[in-house]
Amino acid sequence: MQPASTDLITSIMPIIDRWKQEEGPLLPILNGILREFGYVPREVIPTIADALNLSRADVYGVVSFYHDYRAEPTGRHVLKLCRAEACQSMGGDAVAERLQQLLGVRFGETSIDGSVTLEPVYCLGLCACAPSAMLDGEVIGRLDEAKAAEIAAEVRS
Repeated sequence: MQPASTDLITSIMPIIDRWKQEEGPLLPILNGILREFGYVPREVIPTIADALNLSRADVYGVVSFYHDYRAEPTGRHVLKLCRAEACQSMGGDAVAERLQQLLGVRFGETSIDGSVTLEPVYCLGLCACAPSAMLDGEVIGRLDEAKAAEIAAEVRS
């Protein structure tokens, strides 16, 4: 892991300082960094660990456990596609394959033009409306090929 730049450290220190004296400060700090940058740069993990007297492994473990924390920047849009059993049983695999074709990305990738990041999730709580997705925080139920094409057009515009 390469050391963080001085500018990066300078920009995260107010976030760390705001939360480090609170009980359970790690998640609020990570959330603040996520809001500021859209991701949690790997280079800031040692700085967070030092400020909270935690090991780097502790901080990295939290960042890697929660799927909303990313170590890389995302596209302008984030499309989360449910891959759980209920969605798969209602045609989710075909919709997933079609979306990957339309967007030109596989799961876990960001398109070359930076327009969209496609992420698998394992339940959005919309099992009755399967298959489902979430685009930029807004849930979409009953996905089919037509809705997949609409989503692709929306993120590309």
